[in-house]
Amino acid sequence: GKREYERPGILRALLIETPTSFENSEEDIIWKLESDIDDCGGEVLGFTMEQLLKAGARDVHYIPVQMKKNRPAYELCVLCLKEDIPVMEQIIFSNTTTIGIRRCRMVRTVLEREIQTVNTSYGEAHVKVCTIPGCEESSAEKRCYPEYESVAELCRKTGKSYEEIYCSIVSAWKERTLE
Repeated sequence: GKREYERPGILRALLIETPTSFENSEEDIIWKLESDIDDCGGEVLGFTMEQLLKAGARDVHYIPVQMKKNRPAYELCVLCLKEDIPVMEQIIFSNTTTIGIRRCRMVRTVLEREIQTVNTSYGEAHVKVCTIPGCEESSAEKRCYPEYESVAELCRKTGKSYEEIYCSIVSAWKERTLE
């Protein structure tokens, strides 16, 4: 330009480089498939969720959204592995009225975990034991999460409440770890 200022004009630029090969890294990679659906019944969406989970989806959920022309709708979110994308998309397209699916590659942090069996006064139950790392190796914390099907099965068998069975499983696991 032709104007002259007291100070010189400065342009600051940053060069941002991204890794070229995410697929070969040690990170835990998951894919999110999304679709906004505004003209599909609840029964259809429930059935679709069931089919996606049966086919290996890591998680499936719906979020209520407002679409164009003020139509209430649902956003379908599916978490899956890369190799499962074609199957998941086929299930979504064949069971819903969507005409498009968005894909998003995601890196996630997952706690170390293992499935254990715990004996309670009500019967045997499966728990997921997760290790939460601390600053030092000795400060790692372990947490127990009873598996839903184990809790529900014991509830049906005993007639006890979900909360009572859940708490008894956690208590039995804690007693076992203190031994």
